[in-house]
Amino acid sequence: MISRLHLIDGTYELYRAHYSQRPGYEVGGRDLKATIGLASSLLALLHEGAEAVTHVAIAFDNPIRSIRNDWYEPYKSDEGVPPELRAQFDPAEDAARALGLVVWPMDRYEADDALATAAARFGEQVQQVRILTPDKDLGQAVRGRRVVLVDRMRQRVIDEEELFRRKGVRPASIPDWLALVGDTADGFPGLAGFGEKTASALLGRFGHLEQIPADPRLWPPGIRGADRLARTLTEERDAALLYRKLATLIEDVPLAEKLEDLAWSGVPVEPFARWCERVKKGDLRQRPLRWKA
Repeated sequence: MISRLHLIDGTYELYRAHYSQRPGYEVGGRDLKATIGLASSLLALLHEGAEAVTHVAIAFDNPIRSIRNDWYEPYKSDEGVPPELRAQFDPAEDAARALGLVVWPMDRYEADDALATAAARFGEQVQQVRILTPDKDLGQAVRGRRVVLVDRMRQRVIDEEELFRRKGVRPASIPDWLALVGDTADGFPGLAGFGEKTASALLGRFGHLEQIPADPRLWPPGIRGADRLARTLTEERDAALLYRKLATLIEDVPLAEKLEDLAWSGVPVEPFARWCERVKKGDLRQRPLRWKA
């Protein structure tokens, strides 16, 4: 059995590179700082002995607007994205392909949906799926130690027990948890008054929104303002269910690849050389330690 499948949140990596302390980089007046930072980060991952990458794919939101904007117009979109960053979404995909990675550019769906789909589809065919992202949405894809999140920046691996320790809920309750507390990055507010501790206490006990009793006397003790929160949940239940729908990842995205198509044995020589020439980064040609002719 294949040891590991690495699934990379390309959108997160691109944003991280854009807002990093790396020096700026332009080619012909075009900002490529985030693209070069992404490529450098991917090179480090691909050659990191502890990760031992053999099967890998990367997903991008391109565009950011998705099917969820049909359900809820204020959901996150390309609006507000710095134009110099937005202009690098296509170059970032080119960089990943030049490194020999399978790239999933999502348009109707989100990158997170592609990662969740791959984790669900291939999870029983490998010893471990490692989803490289700190995104709390993808906590719902975690399964024991078979599917884990890897936060490379903080050097953390989050399996199901670690997720429960941090959030107080199991993976299946993550969409309900987000529905209550909201997700400003995704553009939905949650319910007024529901903080993380309250949501964790309720969902740690009851699991899902529908199972939370309307009578606050049946709630776990110690929840401040329980009467008011119970009224809010009753009055705004439809909104909460919509927010949960927005937060629930889609696990049947039509990805064309089979597991064997995600095999990676090295950086392809000629495509990578051509890419380095296009972005005027000849020094990156010395970085790969594993080559594929």
